[in-house]
Amino acid sequence: MFTAYLAVTLLASAVNGLAAIANLIGHDHPKSQADMLRVPRSWMRPLGTLLGAGALGLLTGIAVPMLGMLAAAGLVLYFLGAFGAHLRVRDHRFGPWAMFFSLAVAALAMNLAYHGPFGRA
Repeated sequence: MFTAYLAVTLLASAVNGLAAIANLIGHDHPKSQADMLRVPRSWMRPLGTLLGAGALGLLTGIAVPMLGMLAAAGLVLYFLGAFGAHLRVRDHRFGPWAMFFSLAVAALAMNLAYHGPFGRA
């Protein structure tokens, strides 16, 4: 069980960490996505910071389980907000979103399964 928990946590953290870096350095892809979704470019750094906090929180959760659960729950909420942004502009290309959302849900589920709902090991 620990191996599955660790694999999902590391994968979710890596993917969200890379997305955070892309937002924070001003890579073209997040900019084009923001333009398509009509999200102000001024939000890119705060959104990247949230992704980065989620990625670091997942890693910290290996040692402090409650932080991992909160980080995973925060990422789930983040990607639900992203889903709403896609729907708002009637963009129905959900492939990349589904991957990010599924990883966040899997990280939350693995945290809950491995540590229990209140972070006890």
